[in-house]
Amino acid sequence: MRLAEEAAARPGGISLVQIVDTFGVTLRTAQRMSRALEEAFPMVQTRTDRDRRKWWQLPDSRLLHLQGIRDGELSALEMGIRRAERDGATTEVTALTSLRNRLLATMSSTFARRVEVDAETVLEARGHACRPGPRAQYSAHVLGLIENALKGPFTMQIDYATGQDAKPRSRAVEPYGVLFGMRGYLIAREIGTGSKYRHYRLDRIVSASLLQNSFLRDPDFDLGTHAARAFGSFHSDKEYGPVEWRFAPTAAAVARAFVFHPDQHMQDEADGSLTVRFSAGGWLEMAWHLYQWGDAIEVIAPPEVRNLVHAYRRSDFPALP
Repeated sequence: MRLAEEAAARPGGISLVQIVDTFGVTLRTAQRMSRALEEAFPMVQTRTDRDRRKWWQLPDSRLLHLQGIRDGELSALEMGIRRAERDGATTEVTALTSLRNRLLATMSSTFARRVEVDAETVLEARGHACRPGPRAQYSAHVLGLIENALKGPFTMQIDYATGQDAKPRSRAVEPYGVLFGMRGYLIAREIGTGSKYRHYRLDRIVSASLLQNSFLRDPDFDLGTHAARAFGSFHSDKEYGPVEWRFAPTAAAVARAFVFHPDQHMQDEADGSLTVRFSAGGWLEMAWHLYQWGDAIEVIAPPEVRNLVHAYRRSDFPALP
């Protein structure tokens, strides 16, 4: 059934290579799955492309629609909504909630209620129903305007106050994206001040409005690449550079399961320790995270983070389990 969903959802259908990648199976298993798909769904269409690759497409997906939404799928959707709420991503909350409601509306009330109850049970069993902790609050109106500006793309007028400003100052900016983390930031270039990208804290944007002018986005800007220049959400060109941490043998297994940075490189050492290397900035956010590892972490680079972390390490510090 999952293969049928994939064959129906993809406009061009699904190939054997994609079956292998999607389901994590061998090529021989993928061939057996494709034969089972043809037997279970006689209406499936097949074609062979110029590279002699065979594709399976399911144009009539009415049978799939009758399945409704599963409790695991609904719980995953609910988790997405709650994470977005926690991060202050109001526009995503609205969109995901609307999607959830439309999906439930296609089901009978009895079945929909049972799935909702089962999904809530799954959430509670996973311990994800609620996550306490501090987070910044952002204006839903401002986030909605930013979303519309990014779709244009349109220039924006924002009233923004830095930590040194006595009152907000109006700025015309070209928005490029939003980063969420401990704090949320709008990535934008201020018009008339050069091409440098700046980060505006969302909680400090007092008001915003769309301007009628569109702008030509820099084709070389990539949000993922830009975000990877920071360990968290704080960016600083002055702090950007190589990072090298070494986790003690007692913590190596736990550290190996972490994704500290999308471009990280891990190396197992002869004594059982683990070295992690990447390039990024954001020294304070690095230190906040590394405090959790107690004496199990040695910061080799950058020295600024080493000074922040090693000065406050204690043998009885409650390290991560």
